[in-house]
Amino acid sequence: MVTELKEQIIETSLILFEKYGFHGVSVNQIVKVSGTSKGGFYHHFQSKDELLFVIHDYFISYVLTQAEEAIVSSTFPTVKLQKIIKSFVTVFDLYKAHISVFYQESTYLKPKYEEIIKQKRQSYRDLIFDVIQEGIELGEFRPELSVDIIGMSIIGMVNWSYKWYKKDGEKSIEEIADMYVDFILHSLLTEKAKQNPVFQPYFLHNRLSSGT
Repeated sequence: MVTELKEQIIETSLILFEKYGFHGVSVNQIVKVSGTSKGGFYHHFQSKDELLFVIHDYFISYVLTQAEEAIVSSTFPTVKLQKIIKSFVTVFDLYKAHISVFYQESTYLKPKYEEIIKQKRQSYRDLIFDVIQEGIELGEFRPELSVDIIGMSIIGMVNWSYKWYKKDGEKSIEEIADMYVDFILHSLLTEKAKQNPVFQPYFLHNRLSSGT
């Protein structure tokens, strides 16, 4: 259960970890800056190591849940992939600090937590690979493309957003997500699928010409 105090501890730790690093921050500092107590801290986290795990688990669980919902709620692989990409890009706005801290400090994640994260990451990759494979089998995606290479390319390309995305940048996170979708679908879809009216709204030139 997420409480106000738990969120307060997490937000405080994000600021401190970004500034001083994981090993440069003690539980005492987190407690002091967040205005809580050691009892409050240990009520929500067994250790500072678990806190680092929770920081990562927030955003990997979000994208995994969103991907699962996209698959259940949509019929066409193209629509499923569009929703997955949109939620994947959006995570860099919702959890930018969490992601930055994790990639900065991920080497300090304890093995038992690392294994949980590894399994969730693998589940997410599998979902994307399955959607791409389904798209090929149903004739929406180009059959000559490698599922593994395309899947990892999408993950790698979108993942790198944490390095350059800024909330106050020229483009909003929604505009960036639309660009990713447009770029990826133009590369993946067969010529026949590109003409399907269901998929037309996902292409930028159609969105701009229709005023949406």
